[in-house]
Amino acid sequence: MIIISSREFRQNQKKYLDLVDKDERVIIQRGKDKAYELTKNIKNDRFFDDPAIQERLNNSIQSYKEGKTVKLSDDQLKELLEL
Repeated sequence: MIIISSREFRQNQKKYLDLVDKDERVIIQRGKDKAYELTKNIKNDRFFDDPAIQERLNNSIQSYKEGKTVKLSDDQLKELLEL
């Protein structure tokens, strides 16, 4: 993983895009609390192109719209996520 400034990225875009093409993880830091990760536009992306994933997402969205949800307290959520 490489972390660079936005200025460094602007000055050397080709270098960092080539690294991303080689599956290197490149993070662009912008200010103190903003960061962006460069990724390739990959065909057959698991989350955007897989019909099974899309169906599960659509079903989940529909369940949410129908109010079929469970509300967790902060403690329950922390426990679930093991924080």
